[in-house]
Amino acid sequence: MARRAELHLAALVVLLAAAPALSAAAGTIVFTTLGRTRYAFDVYALPLAPSLSASPAPELRLTDGASVNYNGNFAPSSAALLFVSERNGSLNVYLTPAPPSSSSASRREALEEENSAPPTPLLPWDPVALRDRPALTRDGSRLVYVSTAVPAAAPRRSWAAVYATHLPSGRATRLTPPGVADFSPAVSPSGDWTAAASPGEAGWTGEVQDLRTDVYVFRTDDGSRRTLLVKDGGWPCWADDATLFFHRRDSDGWYGVYRAKIEVSDDGLLAAASVERVTPPGFHAFTPAASPGAPGLVAVATRRPGSDYRHIEVIDLTSGANNAAYFEVTRPVAPRAHHFNPFVSPDGARVGYHRCRGSGNGDSPLLLESLKSPAPESLFRIDGSYPSFSPDGKRIAFVGLPGLYVVNSDGSGGRRKIFSGNAFPTSWDWKRKGVIYTSIGPDFASESTEVDVVAVSLGDEDGGGGGSVSQISIKKLTIGGENNAFPSPSPDGKWLVFRSGRSGHKNLYIMDAEDGEAGGIRRLTDGPWTDTMCNWSPDGEWIAFASDRHNPGAGSFAIYMIHPNGTGLRRVVHSADGGRTNHPWFSPDSKRMVFTSDLAAVSAEPISNPRHYQPYGEIFTINIDGSGLQRLTHNSFEDGTPSWTAQFLEPRDVGETLRASGSCAFQDCHWLSIEDDAQPAHYGFRYAHGNKKIGC
Repeated sequence: MARRAELHLAALVVLLAAAPALSAAAGTIVFTTLGRTRYAFDVYALPLAPSLSASPAPELRLTDGASVNYNGNFAPSSAALLFVSERNGSLNVYLTPAPPSSSSASRREALEEENSAPPTPLLPWDPVALRDRPALTRDGSRLVYVSTAVPAAAPRRSWAAVYATHLPSGRATRLTPPGVADFSPAVSPSGDWTAAASPGEAGWTGEVQDLRTDVYVFRTDDGSRRTLLVKDGGWPCWADDATLFFHRRDSDGWYGVYRAKIEVSDDGLLAAASVERVTPPGFHAFTPAASPGAPGLVAVATRRPGSDYRHIEVIDLTSGANNAAYFEVTRPVAPRAHHFNPFVSPDGARVGYHRCRGSGNGDSPLLLESLKSPAPESLFRIDGSYPSFSPDGKRIAFVGLPGLYVVNSDGSGGRRKIFSGNAFPTSWDWKRKGVIYTSIGPDFASESTEVDVVAVSLGDEDGGGGGSVSQISIKKLTIGGENNAFPSPSPDGKWLVFRSGRSGHKNLYIMDAEDGEAGGIRRLTDGPWTDTMCNWSPDGEWIAFASDRHNPGAGSFAIYMIHPNGTGLRRVVHSADGGRTNHPWFSPDSKRMVFTSDLAAVSAEPISNPRHYQPYGEIFTINIDGSGLQRLTHNSFEDGTPSWTAQFLEPRDVGETLRASGSCAFQDCHWLSIEDDAQPAHYGFRYAHGNKKIGC
């Protein structure tokens, strides 16, 4: 799985052009990404200096409103913008002109129109990988970024590494040592050094909030002279070649921004001469950004008591940290929107960031978003959870947590709400048309919680989707309600496997598919552990499921298979001790399965994204004998609940005839929430609102 650290652009283009066409027999994989369909991010900019006017300065959109655009950075000239975009079904780094900072407010809309030409991709499309946190060196010849193109040597190790691509030749050099992960790189103003957050050789150990990284520095040209600069820090940024800012989550629970003064040792290595905290406790301050063009100023994202939104503020440190002044940037312009990951132009004139371009009920999310895949199957992200295809592939059932929905796979007719309560997951009967199995009740609940398996009949046995609400019927199949969930039918339509907590532990049972427990039930697995998320293979031979039986109660899950008669139990894939591998679904030929796992750990600092409970989920496939592991998705979000159909959907985005509203309907990291009565500790700083500075 190893590959050269240096790749040539021309060779990659040839390989991409020679890639085989997708086979119609490969089928389609569909999955969900928590919140991602609602992001609609664009990159914006505002003046860095506080406005002297009573009205806020006009906000300028720097990206074109196509797809999802984020993690921007100005080019060294300040006249161009680098950013990450997910257009064309893959993450890439793009370059687009940035309007001059002297532009007047009256020209705002005209400038956005002028900036509507398609941006230029800077990296090859192959291999499918995450590309993130781009920065150019001062001479513009090298692009520094994070990529997940090369697999880690062990499971549950991050693939994220820092690369520098020489743009004239297309040659990419890995700057991160083998066996190590790096996040959030920042290039020094001189271009000589790059700083990054890294867990070092210890690697990732399951963190979902703060990654416990340290700040390392190394040469930008070849990664040499790598040095541990600061323990316990993330998201570094340079104010100048002798000053570095970073964030840290302290023992008091608050994220704070720190400043390190850097000196060069006699052997040419960098070291931190001093480190000081520049933001007080009492509110969260993180993802700092600075520029040599704005000495004494640092932009930060904040979450303050009494606010449900993260905003960008500028801190004036010219009088020292104890007398710092804070200036609001984004709250006066868009108070009810989250603003992420500020960056400052080299000339010090502007601060950029990304936010959702909608208002919460404007742009509608796509039903199905087509993604580039390294596998022959077409790959889609759906605006929902627990999707499953009808046997003919014409319809998709999914849940909204709450709500059960059905939609045509071509987007026609709009989504149809079948049930308004909480339901999870979904699976279609193979023989009886228009019958969907699901479970009704709370998710992530204890063994004794009332959850029941039901069969939902759509009342359209012809499969045309025309059944009315009055024709929908729901039949409860389980008795007792002791967390009966995750139903999956046998291909002959006679039986239904599901998990139940009726014994005091979540184990697997098989019952009659049409009459439920009343028609017969037997126990498939038995033990003081959790067996769950079961799926019956299309050939009828196997049932796959997730289980913690290897270490009950520890929170670690692996995927197992068992014959329906209870024989042949074996483990298929396990990421590592403490790892999670869940939601198996068989391929149409029953020879492979798709699943979600933390096998590739995390790919970015979680605080740089909206809320994700488990920011390590990626989609993988594997042969049922445990060979042929392949990673399908590369992002820093939470992917999960995949399913697989034999029908091949053309790889194109699918909207809906009747669009559903909901762009920007996502939340910030839940662990940044602040109680209303939380008060900032006194730290001697000033908060500036307009021209008035008020004490805290």
